[in-house]
Amino acid sequence: MRFHRTMNPTRHIPRGIAAFLVFVFSVLCAEATPVSHKKYFVYVGTYTAEAGSTSKGIYAYGFDSETSELTPIGLAAETTNPSFLAVHPNHRFLYAVNETGNYQGQKSGAVSAFAIDRATGKLTLLNEVASKGADPCYITVDKTGKYVLVANYTGGSVAVFPVLEDGRLGEASAFIQHTGHGADPERQEGPHAHSIDLSFDERFAIVDDLGLDETLVYKFDKTKGSLSLNDPQVYTTLAKADPGAGPRHFAFNPNGKFAYVVNEIQSTVSVFSYDGSAGALRRLQTISTYPKEFSAHNDDAEIEVLPSGKFLYASNRGHDSIAVFAIDPQKGTLTLIEYALTRGKTPRSFEIAPGGSLLFAANEKSNNIVVFSIDAKTGRLTPTGKVLDVSEPVCVKFVPID
Repeated sequence: MRFHRTMNPTRHIPRGIAAFLVFVFSVLCAEATPVSHKKYFVYVGTYTAEAGSTSKGIYAYGFDSETSELTPIGLAAETTNPSFLAVHPNHRFLYAVNETGNYQGQKSGAVSAFAIDRATGKLTLLNEVASKGADPCYITVDKTGKYVLVANYTGGSVAVFPVLEDGRLGEASAFIQHTGHGADPERQEGPHAHSIDLSFDERFAIVDDLGLDETLVYKFDKTKGSLSLNDPQVYTTLAKADPGAGPRHFAFNPNGKFAYVVNEIQSTVSVFSYDGSAGALRRLQTISTYPKEFSAHNDDAEIEVLPSGKFLYASNRGHDSIAVFAIDPQKGTLTLIEYALTRGKTPRSFEIAPGGSLLFAANEKSNNIVVFSIDAKTGRLTPTGKVLDVSEPVCVKFVPID
């Protein structure tokens, strides 16, 4: 806001209140100013135990956001099946699931904590803990950096782990075992928790369970690191997927009013309205992610919303493409723009780079990551010509270093 130099907008407000309002305004302005970074580390989670894989763990690159230059760093940490990664908000620590079904003789995978060398990008293992269920496949860190939340796929469970002051992980502060099954006897013979994400205010944790055809909403207590099931009517009636859909990953619209779930088996995206006061999801639309004329098998994998909130992206494994959708700003619903081929096989995941101008598509079965530019006006993807050679890539995460 611009005032004439003789104008005093607080002259009719008591001095103490005026001072408080100026303080609040300054804080809000500071929070609204985006922090820009030029230099990043790019970490790639991989499968090390798959047939044909030559990967040994987590790989790293240097990334200059101004020039889009990528510099190979190499193997950052040797570890087993670090398929999904999450970064601590202080950018000093990185966490990875170890997607295995046997950890130290337990029917469990593991969660590994690493310290990031800010000079070299190399990772130093701090500790490992059992994930409390087989094949952990997804990991999230809360905004305060006090808790790590994990989804165990084969175990059909979710768990929360406290983060200690030195970045190590403590024993689980919460554990919930899902029960039941879905409509597909081969893919949904039991629960398969596939993702766990937090609402913007972090009062709720949202879990996609592929095996149950449900997106479950839990209350998350940040003081205790505990989870408790939200009102059953919130998820059972309103966020139940179509039979055999297989909800996999979840994304919020930046406006907080809408949310999106990519359904792996059905190869669709479901659109929800979101009531943040109750943690309630109500389905508005379900739309296919691949062309009708494509007759081969297809499984969906990843979903992300552009920071502008204008476009949504979902990956197809089989059609080997990323479906690009325009988002209606008022209704939250989706309209197809294009299917962008990922120039590789089985795009298991992808990540939109900070700033929203690039998309990194991790093609698991062709052992490469293809970089695309994003048209801010149309949402369309165009290959940049940059390709990273990584065996069995799954997950890509950025860490600012300047």
